[in-house]
Amino acid sequence: MSAYAIGIDTGGTYTDAVLLDVATRRVVAWNKERTTPHDLSLGVHRALTGLLAGSVRPADIRGLSVSTTLATNAVVENRGARVALFVLGTVRHFKLPVVATIFFKGGHTITGEEEEPLDLEGLVDTLPTLAPEVDSYAVCGAMSIKNPTHELVARQAISLLDPKPVFCSHQVSTHPGMLERSATACLHARLMPLMTDFLASIQRSMLAAGLDCPVTIICGNGTGADLGAIVDQAAVTMASGPAATARFGAAGGSRTALVVDVGGTTTDVCLLRDGAPRINREGCTIGRWRTHVEAVDMYTAGAGGDSRITCHRDGRIELEPARVQPLAMTPDLPDPRTWMDAGLDSVLVLPVAGLDREVIDADPVLTALDRLGPLPPSRLGAESGITGILLEKRLEHLAYRQRLVLAGFTPTDGLHALGRLDIGAREHSERAAMVLAAAAGLAPETFCRRVVEAAETAIETIILSYLGRTVWQDDQAVPVLNRRDNELFTLRFALKLPLVGIGAAARSFLPGVAERLGTTVTFLDHCEVGNAIGAALIGLDQA
Repeated sequence: MSAYAIGIDTGGTYTDAVLLDVATRRVVAWNKERTTPHDLSLGVHRALTGLLAGSVRPADIRGLSVSTTLATNAVVENRGARVALFVLGTVRHFKLPVVATIFFKGGHTITGEEEEPLDLEGLVDTLPTLAPEVDSYAVCGAMSIKNPTHELVARQAISLLDPKPVFCSHQVSTHPGMLERSATACLHARLMPLMTDFLASIQRSMLAAGLDCPVTIICGNGTGADLGAIVDQAAVTMASGPAATARFGAAGGSRTALVVDVGGTTTDVCLLRDGAPRINREGCTIGRWRTHVEAVDMYTAGAGGDSRITCHRDGRIELEPARVQPLAMTPDLPDPRTWMDAGLDSVLVLPVAGLDREVIDADPVLTALDRLGPLPPSRLGAESGITGILLEKRLEHLAYRQRLVLAGFTPTDGLHALGRLDIGAREHSERAAMVLAAAAGLAPETFCRRVVEAAETAIETIILSYLGRTVWQDDQAVPVLNRRDNELFTLRFALKLPLVGIGAAARSFLPGVAERLGTTVTFLDHCEVGNAIGAALIGLDQA
């Protein structure tokens, strides 16, 4: 009797599932479904149901391994729980992208001696004003890796006054470096609700599919962890997707290559040397966050098939890191010519089905969407009474909480309008391209070509940024890369190593990127679901 392993990869755009024969490690079946951010279990359940639609019985499944880029995407897109950071000790002030960073007296010396008493009174006095604005807390004390007493006292005090999660840096990092330890604790606090929901969705989907097998969650360092152990260590999944990417890329037999995963939300890059990915033992960097999370040495940035496009009247096309739903992939879309412009109304706000009536009635934005259906922001502002910056912030918050969806023009739409992709409604993309092209003073075809070129340029920059950081060990190359094509000169780069492409959007963009960089690109079998295969292989490696 055959035995099988399942690999699942949940990204911001697609949820992939693959079925591998345990003995041969060959792909028996695979399935790709759209990720359902408002209820992740729906997309996971559809992926599993489609995968097991054949003759394979649930009892034949020996294990299920899961990788995800949800945590990575949340960091890149600046989403996640609202966090307040308390820093204890006489340390140099620094900033992290959280709701508040507040410094108090306290901390310990390098030998574990108390440096000065903890300002517990100041901390307690601060909490009442912070509590309504945050979802969780992070605490980082000077040399808490030697003596965590002040962190533990602060956590207990916070918990007595506000029953929200509190993450202490000594629990998630054993390295010195206050900034990195603080960032690591903040990311755990920021990502914990997201990962809790995701892991619960995996359990619900398995139950619905009749699966009862061990579950392995892929960590950023390429190892697996038990599902129950991950919730309190959410940030270890930050490079989960890239770890699976690297494992799949290595399975192709390349000794030295650059593995590039182009998804809908992000592009992930990692380097294979001697047939294996490098591991960053000191901690990975994602966006503005330098952490102590051990992970595959990789680089991730917000650029993919579903990145939001903005255009300017001088013809400039910009690719934003935020993901929106492509117009081509939006069912029942009102004709873009009736609502779209290049300014505020470059996106359409869509209601999410299944929200509780109490939730809808408590929010004027959701009430307007429930009553009138999809609306551009200007109309939504008029109907809800919330306009300007307040509306922008409100839409951002509701989108993060999966209570509405933003749809807009993306590189995926550019490919549809050019006839180079056919997985959605081409007419939606074409009509939107007419509107935006006119605003930019361009012909629609020229506009769409520039959109695709903008995506290729962004991916090229991500590749060169990673390689530059690998050579120089920091970001010295970034200013040069961002201005390599200017009014005075143009720089061209040639890579000395090939690319291995992975991801749903890779075939659309990487050939052009490889040509720009004077190299070649290879697409392994089933590369469209490569991360799910990589996850399954890691699970089998550890079995």
